[in-house]
Amino acid sequence: MRIILTGGGTGGHIYPALAFINYLKSVEPDSEILYVGTKRGLENKIVPASGINFKTVDVQGFRRSLSFENFKTIAKFLKSTGEAKQIIKDFHPDAVVGTGGYVAGPVLYAAEKLHVPTLIHEQNSIPGITNKFLSKHVNRIAVAFEAAKPFFPAEKTSFAGNPRAQEVADLQKTDVLEREYHLEKDKKTVVIFGGSRGAQTINEAVKQALPELDKQAFQVIYASGQIYYDEDKEIFAPYENTGHLAIRPYISNMLEVFAAADLVLCRAGATTIAEVTALGLPTIFVPSPNVTADHQTKNAQALVDVGAAKMIRDADLTGELMIKTINEVFSDEENYQRMAENSRKAGVPDASKRLYNLVKEIIK
Repeated sequence: MRIILTGGGTGGHIYPALAFINYLKSVEPDSEILYVGTKRGLENKIVPASGINFKTVDVQGFRRSLSFENFKTIAKFLKSTGEAKQIIKDFHPDAVVGTGGYVAGPVLYAAEKLHVPTLIHEQNSIPGITNKFLSKHVNRIAVAFEAAKPFFPAEKTSFAGNPRAQEVADLQKTDVLEREYHLEKDKKTVVIFGGSRGAQTINEAVKQALPELDKQAFQVIYASGQIYYDEDKEIFAPYENTGHLAIRPYISNMLEVFAAADLVLCRAGATTIAEVTALGLPTIFVPSPNVTADHQTKNAQALVDVGAAKMIRDADLTGELMIKTINEVFSDEENYQRMAENSRKAGVPDASKRLYNLVKEIIK
């Protein structure tokens, strides 16, 4: 199979694509894969580092407000569509698959004009602007949340889950708590983070809570983000390696840490949700208010509704409420186990396989 993958800007669009590529290679080792992204997006670093053939087009996203920049965006879209057409003609793919982000727009649009089978994958419960536009032009649409289905044409939309889940589901617990964080392997462990760059609201709540967190029956790994780590070094220093708290700017082996954790408090990005549900982790979500159409709240609500998670509004988060909610989860073991089971049930461990089958269908 010859496949072009495209998607970028954030890890939420890139990691599902990479997970699908890994699955494709496992079932069809001779597959030829090309990834199309931009030079400015995160994909420009992540994809080549994964050993995947990578090409770029020059495109930028639309401003949501009236702006002269949007005229430049339209011009770049037309130019990048021409660039994408040439890439597609040179590669001769059997199908083109997009996972979102503005780079997917011209690539999938060019594929449609060249009559190459196309599929898009939407990770969030509320679709992004690019996938909404592409839904009129592609052959099939796969969604990670049932709640996203009504936004797309019913006749070509299928639930698939998030391919990232399939990579995570079989992770085994390691000694990472003791080895890297000097924590106890058998103590309840909470992982707190606000994304790769951190989140100000979560950081403020953790700072408020530090004296009390150091006294709790559970232990904490906190990833602050580099900017907050640098700003608050003096505040963190007395608690950084107490044997009860471990504070780091960034956790590079987050999946290994997740596999050893008992509870997560975090934002509600689609990739994170795929990871925690694949592992059956109860989660306390603090959705970011700074995302399109408040989609993180919708993402989190889907797990709250099935009893797999709790949610705290960003505006409501305090250190006191953080500790109170964590203790509520841990204080009732029967309910904790129920949350873990509901989290596992919400996961879709065969998402890559489902996406693969959809791609096979459009190629026929």
